[in-house]
Amino acid sequence: MKKVFFLLMLSVAVSNILYSQDSLKCHFDSISPYRHSEDSISHLYCNKDSIKPSFIQHGTQVLVSSIFGESRKLNNADSIINQLDAMPSFGIYKDNYIVVGTELFQKPTEYNSDAKFQVSIRHRLTNSTLPFKTYFFLTYTQKAFWGVFQESFPFQDLNFNPSLGLGKALVYNNRLLGLLSFQFEHESNGKDGLDSRSWNKVTFGATFNLDDRWTFHSKAWVPIVDSENNKDIVHYAGWGQMGMEYSSAKKKYNASCVVVKRGGANLNANIILNFSIRLFSDDNQYLFLEYYDGYGESLLFYNEYRQRIRLGIVIRPDFLNMY
Repeated sequence: MKKVFFLLMLSVAVSNILYSQDSLKCHFDSISPYRHSEDSISHLYCNKDSIKPSFIQHGTQVLVSSIFGESRKLNNADSIINQLDAMPSFGIYKDNYIVVGTELFQKPTEYNSDAKFQVSIRHRLTNSTLPFKTYFFLTYTQKAFWGVFQESFPFQDLNFNPSLGLGKALVYNNRLLGLLSFQFEHESNGKDGLDSRSWNKVTFGATFNLDDRWTFHSKAWVPIVDSENNKDIVHYAGWGQMGMEYSSAKKKYNASCVVVKRGGANLNANIILNFSIRLFSDDNQYLFLEYYDGYGESLLFYNEYRQRIRLGIVIRPDFLNMY
């Protein structure tokens, strides 16, 4: 009898530690030290099934609130999603920019200085009316490296990156937390022979709006390398990336850091730092400063190390910046 009493008291103590008193539905006070029948023990756990969902829900709320701060702009997720569905299906996907610069810590020459520009667009094929409120979309991004300091102004490399994707808005308690995406991407430089470079990627991405100013993103991919000339491209261009972006009030200033993990077990990575300042209060053009440190910036020269800084103009997406 003493053993049963000890186990019963131990169960009560553990239950009080794991669950708050408000969430418990069983009446522990009604349990007497002199009543240890099976009915009393079963009464102790009578509402365990109802406690678990409440405990899980409470834990989820604590987790979400600890990661995502207050946001006036993102609190009405249903309205935001309806606005996104009502927006034109064709628009900007990633940053569209043109920048000019040179290699750091080296004497500038016509060969280590260049212009780089990127054009990136997306087309939403459906609204968020598919199962689980998902939507299909197409994207196309083209990045060019232009030898503007050389005599004939040659394009050193052109990189083409089309994709087909499935997206979903991530919502909790009518708060827009961010976007999830699943994409099939192709990337190549359109050349043949020894200069040909190409690979495919199945990518899984997530963008999280932590609050009105901070955004976190992560992206991982399964590489499918189909070119004999860049079999080791993952070792240089990586297998995943993550980054943070900060936007000031009214998005006048923006700063971001993107880290692309290269192949291998060590902490090697390609680093991309961006800083932009809005030029005019009513326009979407920014003065743009970019710093690149690492490999894989250009497909043709994916295995060459670069540390370049460039300055120019960027046009950014109106809602969420994609990487």
